[in-house]
Amino acid sequence: MIPTGHLPRRQLAPDRDLPPPAPVGFTATSTTVEPQQVAADMGDLAARVRSLMALQRQDVLQLPLGGQFFGIVVTAAGPQALAAVAVMDGIQHTSEEQPDACGPVIEDPHRSWLIWLVPPGTSEQWAPHRHALCLGRPHHLALPPMAATEPPGPYWLRPCRGDRLVPPTALRQLLDQFQPGPAPHEALLASVLSSIS
Repeated sequence: MIPTGHLPRRQLAPDRDLPPPAPVGFTATSTTVEPQQVAADMGDLAARVRSLMALQRQDVLQLPLGGQFFGIVVTAAGPQALAAVAVMDGIQHTSEEQPDACGPVIEDPHRSWLIWLVPPGTSEQWAPHRHALCLGRPHHLALPPMAATEPPGPYWLRPCRGDRLVPPTALRQLLDQFQPGPAPHEALLASVLSSIS
């Protein structure tokens, strides 16, 4: 039962003695954190935050693959790859959206590559494929500025949205169907990923 009357109050003597207030002092301290004291995941997080801030400033940035963000699948560009993008638009489309609903895809016209952004961890489960390479850690990818939506240079063929990546199982089925080629050589791909922009 909830009481409906006034709550009891403690009676204080009006002439009671109060102790003098303690002095307030703030001591300035300088803390230096050595790099080896920073947890590995926190250093990675800081690098990613700096990278995302650079992306918002429309800068080209390098982002480590894997971790909490994404991995990539790289295919040849060309009519077969663009047909796969068009079908993926339909797979990922919902009724409220524009038709280009596919997850983020970067086109590098200089090298004739499409770079599909897929969920992190995909590279650990991706079996070798004739028409694509999948990479995660320890590679880095240079992302074009968000406003780059056409050549020259690498650009977002499908925009980077916060709510989706390209589903790897559906992508693999489309690559089997459309067979874009030739797939980039792994050593070449790894060597230029961080400088595609």
